[in-house]
Amino acid sequence: MTCVRFTTALLAIATAIAVCNHPAAAQTPTGALVVFVRSDAGPVIGAEVQVGSVVVTTGSDGTASFTLPPGMTDVVVTHTGFDPGAARVDVRAGASLRLEIALEPQSEIEENVVVSATRAEQRIDDVPLRVEVVPSEEVQEKIAMAPGDVSMLLAETNGLRVQTTSPSLGGASLRILGLSGRYTQVLADGLPLYGSQSGSVGILQIPPMDLQQVEVIKGVASALYGMSAIGGVVNLVSRRPKAVEREFLVNQTSHQGTDAALWLAQPVSDRWGFSVLAGQHWQQRSDLDSDGWTDLPMFSRTQARPRVSWDNGSGRSIFATFGVLNEVRSGGTMPGKTTPDAAPHPESLDTRQFDGGMVGRFLTAGGRVVSVRGSAVSQRHDHELGSVIERERSNTLFGEASLSGTSGSHTWVGGAAFQRDAFQALDVPRFDYTYAIPAIFGQDDYAITSKVTASASARVDVHSEFGTFVSPRLSVLIRPASQWTTRISGGQGHFAPTPFSEETDATGLTPLAPLGPLKTESAGSLSADLTWRRAPFEITATVFGSRIAHAQLVRPTDSCDNPAASCATSAYVSHVVNAEQPSRTSGTEFIARYHTDDLDIIVTHMYLRATEMNDDGTGRRDVALSPTHTASFDILKEMGQATLGFEAFYTGQQALEDNPYRTHGSPYVLWGILYTHRVGPALLYVNTENLGDVRQTKTESLLRPSPLPDGRWATDAWAPLDGRALNAGLRFRF
Repeated sequence: MTCVRFTTALLAIATAIAVCNHPAAAQTPTGALVVFVRSDAGPVIGAEVQVGSVVVTTGSDGTASFTLPPGMTDVVVTHTGFDPGAARVDVRAGASLRLEIALEPQSEIEENVVVSATRAEQRIDDVPLRVEVVPSEEVQEKIAMAPGDVSMLLAETNGLRVQTTSPSLGGASLRILGLSGRYTQVLADGLPLYGSQSGSVGILQIPPMDLQQVEVIKGVASALYGMSAIGGVVNLVSRRPKAVEREFLVNQTSHQGTDAALWLAQPVSDRWGFSVLAGQHWQQRSDLDSDGWTDLPMFSRTQARPRVSWDNGSGRSIFATFGVLNEVRSGGTMPGKTTPDAAPHPESLDTRQFDGGMVGRFLTAGGRVVSVRGSAVSQRHDHELGSVIERERSNTLFGEASLSGTSGSHTWVGGAAFQRDAFQALDVPRFDYTYAIPAIFGQDDYAITSKVTASASARVDVHSEFGTFVSPRLSVLIRPASQWTTRISGGQGHFAPTPFSEETDATGLTPLAPLGPLKTESAGSLSADLTWRRAPFEITATVFGSRIAHAQLVRPTDSCDNPAASCATSAYVSHVVNAEQPSRTSGTEFIARYHTDDLDIIVTHMYLRATEMNDDGTGRRDVALSPTHTASFDILKEMGQATLGFEAFYTGQQALEDNPYRTHGSPYVLWGILYTHRVGPALLYVNTENLGDVRQTKTESLLRPSPLPDGRWATDAWAPLDGRALNAGLRFRF
């Protein structure tokens, strides 16, 4: 009943917003606003001036022009190297107003980060919904640590955990605040370019070299991004071609891995620009404990991603991207080796993907912004698991159109979206599906006072197979004093039944019984955080909790409590059920940062309690591979042309499942050192990871004495599999 009342209240808010704002917006007369941005050196060119959801870049004279409805409105100005400027003006119908804003040089800790993950591009400090950002300088640091994929970049973000799901092939999922990786929606510039189900190696195929920043929303985000985002959203924002950039990277690892990547970006004119990222990545397979089983897989990946952008400098822009990827991976038993039953068990995964997407923003004469987004993804996975072959084909089509604007103290957006997901399992056709999901959504940010802003959003998804679902969210931003900020946010969402899970990443679909009549999973989350900021310090503490009703669990067929269901047949060893009681997670986060021009220190801690139903449907257990405590310490010191970094990560005890050697993983600490040095156009770097050489296979083999009924020979990975690692490389600008 509480969830029903919560949903009803948020729907009432969203409905009132839509009724009050949209009809009035079309009939309101307008006024003109010209914003002149200057510094002590004169007019500021290229500054971003934001009024509501409209962003205009200043021209050569330092001005930006707007057509706005009458009323009080906030003007925010940002530019790299300066503190943001802001003012509140009263726009009058039929009148023209000129506003002058002076920018001051950037203070030591202030970061003018603009985020787009909440649909309206806003400064991160002004967003009621908490959005955590990995900024450009941290992205660049992680490129030197792992230039081949974003796994390390994401794994070292507090609250995120890259969990190995298929040890033999190196497959991994991205968990947010302890929730299963299948609940995480990974986007590229707001587009689902990795499909509705990217497979267990999805995040291992995304290179970081062309990223500007990473935006993370933790908790249910279905009101913003639909039914695939009940765990949270990770939005990978690409670099834009604002200047001529040509860069080549080559990297070598101590585990016989090589990365080569080329980045090109160039403005063609004042309005047009393009960029291209192309890369080749290799790694040889390794058996570090000499037990005949692959600890680190072989892979060879080729990929390319060109992008084209157009911006007229007056609120109209188009961005298009295309991608192609081809990868082969192999693991399982080493060549010439066998499992304990004296038979070879090779594992492999071949991936081919093509995708394309477009984002457009157009400022109307009435001061509104029309936004359109669309993408298409085609994926092919060919999976070998011992003697079992599974070939899968999937595609995702996505389109969205929205209208946003400001009305007094309100910044609103409303729109419609459509997504079509199709999956074809050529060798296991019982899991084929085609789903169509049209949706409508609305959001309103209301500046109640200068210190309180509320954001209400709601989305209605109409699933072609499972019906209609409403996903509301409410967030509040409070600034009780100049150095204090607090955010409170809660939301609800839904997740349609699928055969995919972290278990099937490792087993494939062959052992799984056909899906029976399953209920849609229903999720709710609530979080509250408090931030104190005073240069050069920033400290944030967060409490969070989530609840997933009817959570899907994969259970052995011998635990099937319905003899009439398909799971009763002996042809299958596992089946999917809805849990009898909700899965629950709760915990706390702590982040402290000290930041100056040449020194950055970050300390984090996370406490997590995650539980779910037992396989027999009675009692509860800790969710496997969810450490109760994790912590990190990171320091980065700039020394002229050189940079020295040190980091340490603590992972506490975690429950294990179906492990013949132990029931809990031992706590461990990983630490490493990064050194970079710039020599002219070249950046040389050496990075060491896990200098203590922590490795799971030092104490136990990944290989089981006998396979599980579903065919798995490898245990779950609860600690690093690669041990001590070193990589060194060169980034050369030309």
